Amino acid sequence: MRLLPLFLLAPTALMAHPGHEHVDGFASGLAHPLLGLDHLLAMLAVGVVAARLGARARWAVPGSFLAGMLVFGLIGVGGGESALAEHLIIASILVLGALLALALRPPLVIMAAFAAVFGAAHGYAHGAEGTGDGGYLIGFMLTTAALHGAGLALGAWIATHGRWMVRGAGGAVALAGIALALW
Repeated sequence: MRLLPLFLLAPTALMAHPGHEHVDGFASGLAHPLLGLDHLLAMLAVGVVAARLGARARWAVPGSFLAGMLVFGLIGVGGGESALAEHLIIASILVLGALLALALRPPLVIMAAFAAVFGAAHGYAHGAEGTGDGGYLIGFMLTTAALHGAGLALGAWIATHGRWMVRGAGGAVALAGIALALW
């Protein structure tokens, strides 16, 4: 909770995606999650956290993120920028990084709920920048699912290198979130 004022003071330049307003088309949707470090880090981290939790979390956590993203992506179409969504995007990076850095294992239902909220924030941001084009929506959903899959593979790989590797990766993600919040 001590970091909350940091989010409130983050510059509105954090409205993270200049030059992407009102895009459409399948290729734009595919590329969009790859063009913002905030989205890229969060979506990979979702997969790493899911891999760390194992079992049903490998599907439930990314699935919850995707569901929240789809619903709020549709809601965001035609909407304006949202400071709340942008702050939640940064919060998603910090929380996911902290979970890994501190080796925390929340219950699946809690992690799935976090993932759905974080996905909703990312989805709103994607949707607000699109025109509602179905190809765009499908594109950003596919890329997000692929990033979750890459995160799952990365999570399995770093787990074989010991706890320090998982914690270090989480610390790096959290620090990147802080840097993005201050940028």
